[in-house]
Amino acid sequence: MAGSEAAWSAVQAGVPVVIHEMRPLKGTFAHRSGDFAEMVCSNSFRSDDHEQNAVGLLHWEMRAAGGLILEAATAHRLPAGGALAVDREPFAAYVTAKLKAHPLVSVSYEEVTELPSDGQWIVATGPLTSGALAESIKAATGAESLAFFDAIAPIVYAESVDMSVAWMQSRYDKGETVEEQTAYMNCPMDREQYYAFIDALLAADKTEFHEGETAGYFDGCLPIEVMAERGRETLRFGPMKPVGLTNPHNPVKPYAVVQLRRDNKLGTLYNIVGFQTKMKYGAQATVLKMIPGLHEASFARLGGIHRNTFINSPTLLDHQMRLKSRPNIRFAGQITGVEGYVESAAMGLVAGRMAAAEMLGRVLPPPPRETAMGALIAHITGDAEAKTFQPMNVNFGLFPPIDARGGRKGRADRYKAYTDRAKEAFQAWL
Repeated sequence: MAGSEAAWSAVQAGVPVVIHEMRPLKGTFAHRSGDFAEMVCSNSFRSDDHEQNAVGLLHWEMRAAGGLILEAATAHRLPAGGALAVDREPFAAYVTAKLKAHPLVSVSYEEVTELPSDGQWIVATGPLTSGALAESIKAATGAESLAFFDAIAPIVYAESVDMSVAWMQSRYDKGETVEEQTAYMNCPMDREQYYAFIDALLAADKTEFHEGETAGYFDGCLPIEVMAERGRETLRFGPMKPVGLTNPHNPVKPYAVVQLRRDNKLGTLYNIVGFQTKMKYGAQATVLKMIPGLHEASFARLGGIHRNTFINSPTLLDHQMRLKSRPNIRFAGQITGVEGYVESAAMGLVAGRMAAAEMLGRVLPPPPRETAMGALIAHITGDAEAKTFQPMNVNFGLFPPIDARGGRKGRADRYKAYTDRAKEAFQAWL
């Protein structure tokens, strides 16, 4: 995501770019193709509401800046209520084709194993940076890379879901069209079924960690069994909450609901929302088939877990996103300690513009910290506490506080004030 957006931003400024991509020559645990911007954990860019939601505001800023990732996402959008979900494969193919067709872009399919000593570079290797390059980064920074674990949710074939039990509905019927309002399948559980599921989940065989690894999960992508270990009701107040839904098969309100979100345009694949897991494959199939409606489910992909790597950006990067000890190298994307597809791509957009400006003899200041992009950059390059630095999604807590603005006191008014201020500042920066 970040590398694609960085390359696009640079060539829009007239600066030639070479994209170095190790896939498919060398793969990763999570990727399946050699396409740029391949989505692996989820197919959602989260809320598209640019007046009440920080990530929706980030969408707005990226669109305003002519970003490639949001252009591709919009072109391959799937119904998902108020969220921006995309058809994964056509989305990645679109990004890849657009970059390869640009006259200022060339692509080198190879693994870069060391940080280059000369030239202008952007390292946007994401959370699955190859071992050799990770060691080179560690040697150059003199600091241990930080790490956490990210888990992938299973994907189910739609035709294998029992629709006499499940039903189609977006929570609170969000979405402007009927198709958007029915972008989710819902599988209800009564109290007895829920607790039996929790018992099985806790007892299932889990993936073991290698010696020396520690399970430092990012809270936004917790495995379901880790959530269940925090309390038997945790899932019922998290991804399995039964609110905003009406079961047409049964007037009794369900005790818990498992949601599946459309994963491709054909509607043949659905991913189980919030069900990232480290259960072993055999255990997954058994436990997940306990969910009403999924008793005969077929899985296009089971869940998995992988180690994610990121650098201690507040210590290592300057406000131009350059490595302080090697200023010819910028970092962008999830490796910098932002979390999420959108946040990663946004950091690529800014890094690409900054690098291009430098190549053209100018200095581009970061976006104002009142903007979503500026708030993220300020967070990773200085605002965050280095000793406790962890990956962070964009949120209004990263923005400079705002007053009530003419008596606005409710949350909706306050968020609208944040987004109004951000849009004005971002347009000025553009």
